[in-house]
Amino acid sequence: MKILKLILLVMIIGHCALSQHIAKYAGEFLSIGVGGRALGLGGAYSALANDASAGYWNPAALARIDYPEVMLMHDERFGSLLNYDFGAVAIPYGKDATVGVSVMRLGVDGIPDTRNAWEDRNNNGLFDSGDYINPDKITYFNSADWAVYFSYAQRTSTSLMYGFNLKVIRRTLAEYSATGVGFDVGLLFSPANNWYVAANAQDITTTLVAWSTGTNELISPTLKVGTAYFLDLFGGRFAPTADVDIRFENRQFASIANLGPVSFDPHLGLEFDFKKAIALRVGYNDIKQITLGAGIHLRKLDIDYSFAQFDKTNDLGDTHRISLRLILQDERLARTK
Repeated sequence: MKILKLILLVMIIGHCALSQHIAKYAGEFLSIGVGGRALGLGGAYSALANDASAGYWNPAALARIDYPEVMLMHDERFGSLLNYDFGAVAIPYGKDATVGVSVMRLGVDGIPDTRNAWEDRNNNGLFDSGDYINPDKITYFNSADWAVYFSYAQRTSTSLMYGFNLKVIRRTLAEYSATGVGFDVGLLFSPANNWYVAANAQDITTTLVAWSTGTNELISPTLKVGTAYFLDLFGGRFAPTADVDIRFENRQFASIANLGPVSFDPHLGLEFDFKKAIALRVGYNDIKQITLGAGIHLRKLDIDYSFAQFDKTNDLGDTHRISLRLILQDERLARTK
């Protein structure tokens, strides 16, 4: 509890000191979520994570891994206009530690650039009759947001784990670019058998993203707290789980609930894993979507799928995510006992 209070205090102090310069939603692409399993549970995963994606959800949970893992995910939105990709590697180190690297990219590719393709015949600066866009002068560019997480996790006892992220952010838009560095701190605690409580302080020191134009953006801290419980029934295992994202950037009605400048966005999920062979999932996320998911467990490979309808009229298309988790389950690569 003392550690949690200290984390919360650091986040509030950092926010108060820089509140006049923080841009809301500057780091919104970092909150989309990764992994078919987690997204099928509505993003309620900070206390349940036990795979390579834990570097994103809660770095402390990487300490649960006993074998090297690789995870890949691809997601397309808005009729394949927007591409979202994620990859992660996690490697156990010694008896109790784990190191990991995660990469995520959100981008729109092949955007036409017509700024130098306008044929202004009378040079009056107006698009008159007879002026046209010369297709031979059209060029193309990408708009992309990148984030690379370098993670470390440590188990201090059978019931307590902690972890850290150093993350590097890179944003590009045509000839412009921005770079930032941020830090996350995560905890995972088991107060009783089959019950887990988690906390992940994201961008704990406030993350500065500096653009080549001279403009700066600041990503304010987010405190993600969660819990999960395992219950064996009907030949399988149920896992109800819940997370709450607590932000300090005065989102007010843009969040599900708020108390002054502090906003609260819940995530809820329920997983039923039948004999470690097949899993069914349902969730509710922070943008008020019902999510569905399923997973298949093979010998060294997990295939996870999640689905969410973006809007009721379906004008923007549905969201399908598929992720692959490869576990290098070889005793020569196992964690040192």
